[in-house]
Amino acid sequence: METDVAALATALADEAAETDERRLLVLAGDRERGYDALESVLDVVPAPITRTTLVGPEDRLRCEQVEQVHAGELLGTTRDVVALDAHDGLQPNALGTVVGAVDGGGLLVVLTPPLEDWPDRHGAFDESLAVPPSTLSDVTGRFRRRLVRTLREHRGIAIVGLDDDRIEDDGLIEPAPRTVQNADFEGETPSDVRFPTAAYDACLTADQLEAVEAFEALREVNSGDEAGGADARAVVLEADRGRGKSSAAGIAAGAFAAEGADVLVTAPDARNAAEVFDRAGDLCDRLDAATTIAQRRVETTAGGCVRYLEPAAAVEVVEEADVVIVDEAAALPVSRLEACLAADAVAFATTIHGYEGAGRGFSVRFRDRLADGDHEVIDRTLVEPIRYAPGDPLEVWAFRALLLDARPPAAQLVADADPETVAYRRLEPDDLLADEHRLREAFGLLVLAHYRTEPNDLARLLDAPNLEARVLLQDGHVVSVALLAREGRLSPETRCDMYEGGRVRGNMLPDVLTSQLRDESAGEPAGLRVVRIATHHAVRSRGLGSELLERVREEFAGAGPGGRPGGDAVEPVDWLGTGFGATPGLLEFWAENGYRTVHLSTTRNDASGEYSALMLAPVTEAGRRLHDRHAADFARRFPALSTDALDDLEPDVARAALRSVDADAAPELALTDREWQIVAGAAYGPGLFDVDPGPFRRLALRYFLDRDGGREGHSSNAPLTPREERLLVLRVLQGWDWPSVADRLEYPSAGQCMRALGEAFEPLVDRYGIDRGVDVALEVRDRFAD
Repeated sequence: METDVAALATALADEAAETDERRLLVLAGDRERGYDALESVLDVVPAPITRTTLVGPEDRLRCEQVEQVHAGELLGTTRDVVALDAHDGLQPNALGTVVGAVDGGGLLVVLTPPLEDWPDRHGAFDESLAVPPSTLSDVTGRFRRRLVRTLREHRGIAIVGLDDDRIEDDGLIEPAPRTVQNADFEGETPSDVRFPTAAYDACLTADQLEAVEAFEALREVNSGDEAGGADARAVVLEADRGRGKSSAAGIAAGAFAAEGADVLVTAPDARNAAEVFDRAGDLCDRLDAATTIAQRRVETTAGGCVRYLEPAAAVEVVEEADVVIVDEAAALPVSRLEACLAADAVAFATTIHGYEGAGRGFSVRFRDRLADGDHEVIDRTLVEPIRYAPGDPLEVWAFRALLLDARPPAAQLVADADPETVAYRRLEPDDLLADEHRLREAFGLLVLAHYRTEPNDLARLLDAPNLEARVLLQDGHVVSVALLAREGRLSPETRCDMYEGGRVRGNMLPDVLTSQLRDESAGEPAGLRVVRIATHHAVRSRGLGSELLERVREEFAGAGPGGRPGGDAVEPVDWLGTGFGATPGLLEFWAENGYRTVHLSTTRNDASGEYSALMLAPVTEAGRRLHDRHAADFARRFPALSTDALDDLEPDVARAALRSVDADAAPELALTDREWQIVAGAAYGPGLFDVDPGPFRRLALRYFLDRDGGREGHSSNAPLTPREERLLVLRVLQGWDWPSVADRLEYPSAGQCMRALGEAFEPLVDRYGIDRGVDVALEVRDRFAD
């Protein structure tokens, strides 16, 4: 049929308004024709230009315009019409963002090349996938091919072929008209409520009303109220996007502030918390309690306030606030969420299937830690949509197209998995494209592996030439998955560019070793970095992650023909590696699997709040040479780093990081007789650490690096306790002052802390001095020994 885009858009907008749903209009074909058609759409749809946004590279319309890379600015906003120009490329994250910004009754318009050609047309996002030594021609279009397929299969999506002037699908569902959701909701205010009635009058669904009521439990924290005072409570709101969880949190925040409470709000970005402040300000205004209503702060006549701080700043002051609210919690790392538990009254609002961060990481990983903590937990799940009707076609399509609701297999399907029963397989991207079920299982596990697995990662999995995936299968179901990135094998020109300050896509390990650690040859050996690894939560602690890593090692260690699952030849590598936010547990896991630390970043990751560790497991002699020189260099410079950039590194991270360094990297322990006198005198006599910290530092470093002396599970004359080891880190390596160390490790006084350090050095003097024939050490001990 010939196209009348304006008439089609009018019909779509009318149907969306009647049903409180949203519709999608695809304008496929020549770009200029697409913009002409878009102008005709904007002329007829009943949407104010102030509630219309163009997401594209040029400001070509009379409405708000943002580029795809800045689509995140739409988070926390609602628009009647959003137009997305995908001709220069499509960023999957941007697509997810704009879908979430369209309000009920609204329209999403996407401008694309002809759909038949689109998968094979490279854009800006594809350039980011062309990791050297691969080129843009090596990047495939599987993600777009799958996207086009979903566009053609789902309801509520109109497709117009501009080049042949044809409506491929009008997208009209023609359902029976129904009442707009929530327009006339009149919830019954619960009895015995503490918040003002106006707070409940502001709710638009029963789910939201119950969520606001749940926040009342936080009023009783430390209140001494005989009816239910509690030492610590946490409210958890979980919902898909558009269910009003942020609004509920904002209403509660306004109620707290109206009573005079200090409410601290944090979120990945201030824009994410905009709804919280809008609703808090509205309620305080209705209560005539507001004195200041601003984007990031609401103040009240009772002296209360709702204030925003970025996560890094918020975790430093959570104990000072009366109530802490964490919005979009799924997009924050677990370490940040745990830090918020220092607050006695805290609430977490999280999107279960969000495009800016996957909620499964929150619901599986953090919720386990929350359950084991001291907070009484009050859970609420919001199901009923507020911004659009249940079953909205655009939401259904986006969930499938971007795998926002991807899940690992049901627990009962993999309950019997162990290293002896699983099968090792390579996930071919073409097979994943053809097998939706396996794609969803694998991607669902990758969601669990990282707090911010996102639609861009789906495109990388399907299209990036440097990425490969390996899985363990239990009865055909994915039980463990590893995402692997090939790195290295870089040309001399590329290595030179990196050394001179140029940025090279991908190649994280060679890039750091070259640009920061000044090793121009680091990019020459071929490597394989484990980007992410995850095991099904139902069968953790059975060795499946380690089994998968061992299978990967066997496959890529030069096995040749038959080494790859399926019998194909595999291109071997020189090293295996990984990089991650360093925690003691992760460092121990990787060390147990043969990976050794070669670097700790000197700044904390903005998202995780942790220092990043780089670890290598050499496979060939070339890989061994790369590892050995960087392991030795790390061991050499760690003491200096500890008193400078890493002076706030957690002691347990320092302990685990040093223990995961190859023992052969330990520098020679060369103390003079005079230095042994000083150390042994402090250990066994009245000597002092403060007069010459140098030899103490070298001895402590050797202890942690020595596989026999400083590692659990190995024999030692007298292993130190964890507390004593933390004492060595804080005072000897990091140079904290005595009062701070005593306070941190809960010694009664600085003097007691000094004596404890001397006692901790006794077994070190025995092992590394007396047992190795240092006469002066023996003389000092015998002189002062009881």
